[in-house]
Amino acid sequence: MASLPSQPDIDLPWYADGLNFTCQQSGHCCTGGPGYVWITLEEIHRLAQHLHLAPDEVIHEYCRNIGDRYSLNENRNAQGHYDCAFLTDEQPKSQNPRSLTVLHPRSICTIYPVRPLQCRTWPFWDGPLASKQAWNLAAQRCPGINQGKHYSRSQIESLRQATDWPPNPPTSAPDKP
Repeated sequence: MASLPSQPDIDLPWYADGLNFTCQQSGHCCTGGPGYVWITLEEIHRLAQHLHLAPDEVIHEYCRNIGDRYSLNENRNAQGHYDCAFLTDEQPKSQNPRSLTVLHPRSICTIYPVRPLQCRTWPFWDGPLASKQAWNLAAQRCPGINQGKHYSRSQIESLRQATDWPPNPPTSAPDKP
């Protein structure tokens, strides 16, 4: 009796072998077209504690109400992009005129230790994971995509389905040598 040829598992996502990502803290994921950075009430309380404000003050100053949810405010920058309210440019600490090293300002998140879940799980969102083409399109703006740490399919799925801050999120600061 002849066996049937094996069928490829059509239920496997295109990233079944995993993906590489190491956050470069470029700030590119915090700017662009207008959008939403969802933040839960629990995260608002964490942010309030971090900023030494009352939760109501955080909502009033830094959030907008979208239906029954909150999103962080955005500010339009000089290039016409929409920056997260907590994205800021950090100037180089020192510049030695004799040094050949060119130091450039970089964009940083001023609330990085308490950033929302949405920020913590980038780039493992439905959009970039929709297809290899979508992933590679995201990589054109994000220098950490296809670099560094390998995430297995199960790790990716866990991040996609996270409902609270994951331990060691993909947007953790890169390891220092």
